[in-house]
Amino acid sequence: MGKYDFYRTDLVVEGDEMVRHQSKEEKETLEETKDVLFDETRQGRIIVTKVKILPEAEERIGKKAGSYVTLTMPTLRYDDLQGIEDMTKLLMKQLDDMLEEVHLPANGKILFIGLGNREVTPDAVGPLTMDRMKEIVPKYFSNDGAEVYVYAPGVTIQTGLETAEFVGAVIDKIQPDLLIVIDALAAKDSSRLCRTIQMTDTGIHPGSGVGNSRKEVSKETLGIPVVAIGIPTVVDGPVLIADAIDTMFSYIASKIEDESRPSSKLTVSNWLYEVNKDADRSKLIPIFGDWSSWPHEDRIHLFEEVLSNRELNTFISPKEIDAWVYLYADALSGALFNWIDKLKSSH
Repeated sequence: MGKYDFYRTDLVVEGDEMVRHQSKEEKETLEETKDVLFDETRQGRIIVTKVKILPEAEERIGKKAGSYVTLTMPTLRYDDLQGIEDMTKLLMKQLDDMLEEVHLPANGKILFIGLGNREVTPDAVGPLTMDRMKEIVPKYFSNDGAEVYVYAPGVTIQTGLETAEFVGAVIDKIQPDLLIVIDALAAKDSSRLCRTIQMTDTGIHPGSGVGNSRKEVSKETLGIPVVAIGIPTVVDGPVLIADAIDTMFSYIASKIEDESRPSSKLTVSNWLYEVNKDADRSKLIPIFGDWSSWPHEDRIHLFEEVLSNRELNTFISPKEIDAWVYLYADALSGALFNWIDKLKSSH
C-alpha cells in the first residue's frame, strides 16, 4: 500500500506518541519522557489532559513545541447544556494557568479571532462565537480606544487573501497584547467529535486537519502571545468507516463468545450484553477473511487508499452539528465574557 496521511488530526492527544501510551503503565512511561511532559486528571465528568512538548520532541510528536490542554467529556450530548457549560468554565481556569507568565497591562488590548467559514456549519463555530462576542466590545470601548476587539476574517476562498495576512494586518493596526483564536478542528476518533476542547499556546495552522493547511498564526509569525481554542467537529471518512467496522466485528465476536456460554441457553429472547473489544476475533476469519483480524490502523489505511483513488475522500460531522455549533458558540462567548470581566477587574 502507498503511504497516505490517514492520521489527519488537530488534536495532540491523538498523535502517534500519545495513542501508543493508553494504558496506565504506558502513561507513566510517557510521564517520564524528558522532552514530553504529560499529565492526566479527571474533574467530575471531564478528563483533563495536559501535554507540554519541548523543542527536541517536535519532529517525533509531529506537533509544535508548547503547551496543550485537552478537555474531554465522553458522555456529553448536544442537549447537555450543563455539561457544555462545565467544559467552558473549566477551560477558562486552564486559560488563566496558560497565561500565568503573560503579564497583561491593566488596559491591555485583547483581540479575539474566529476562524472558519460561517456558511459551512461544521466550520462555523469561530465566526458564530465572534457574532456573540460583539456584545462585549462597547463595555470596554472609550475615547482612548478599545480594549477588546473581535473579528471573523472568513476563509481564503471567500476573500482571496490568506487568513494569516488578514490577522497580521489587523494586529499591525491595533497592536494588541494578546490574541485568542477560536476554530473548528478535525479529529481521527469519532467519539471525540464535539466532546473535546483543545487549547494551546502554539497558535494554529488553519485547515491543517483537513489537508488544506494555510499560513501559521502564532507568536513566532505575529510577535504577540497567541492562544488557540479549538473544537473537533469533523472526522475523516475512512476513520469513521473503520470505527463502524471495528464496532461490528466486536459485536459479532462478543455474540459468538456469549452464545458458547451455558447461561446464554437459559434465555428465551434476545439478551443484552456488553460489546467486548478484546473478544477473540480469530473466529471471524472463516466468515470475513484475514482482514477481520487486522489492526485498526491498517483498515483506516486501506479505506484511505481506496477512497482517495476514487475521489471519494470526505470529512463527516455529527447529524446534530447545527445544535453542537450553536451551543458551543453560546457557551464559549459566555465563558469568555466572564473571563474578560474577571481579568479586567483584577487590574
